[in-house]
Amino acid sequence: MAGSEGDPRPTTSAAPVAIVVLLAVDAVVLAWTEMAWLTLRTADAGIPLPVSALVALVTTPLLVLAADAVLPEGRAAVVPLAAWTLTVLVAGLWSPAGAGVLPPDWRAVLLLGAGVVPGALALSWRSARATRRAGRVAPPSGG
Repeated sequence: MAGSEGDPRPTTSAAPVAIVVLLAVDAVVLAWTEMAWLTLRTADAGIPLPVSALVALVTTPLLVLAADAVLPEGRAAVVPLAAWTLTVLVAGLWSPAGAGVLPPDWRAVLLLGAGVVPGALALSWRSARATRRAGRVAPPSGG
């Protein structure tokens, strides 16, 4: 049995795993919402307002850090970022009717960059922090 005296593997309760699954579902819902908001334009001039890129810029790293806070020892932090990225790529680029829901212009690239880059930076920061906490890498010296 995992987690018993002779077994060094840690046990994981169902609650943190369920929270990470909920964070992944939240990432999917946010991806759909952000793709829908990507077509917003001003009323007068019809200028595109990529508000959804700002939402992705803030929410994607927050989801990554929240998953890491729930299960810090595993790879749970990757789950929301992967769910968001796959949703945007699959639903954005493909649909049964042909082209996906992403507009074929700069707004799609902006949304992908605003979601993936900060999420990946949060993963990198989390990984560096975990490595430093484990004592495998000494912190940089001041001199």
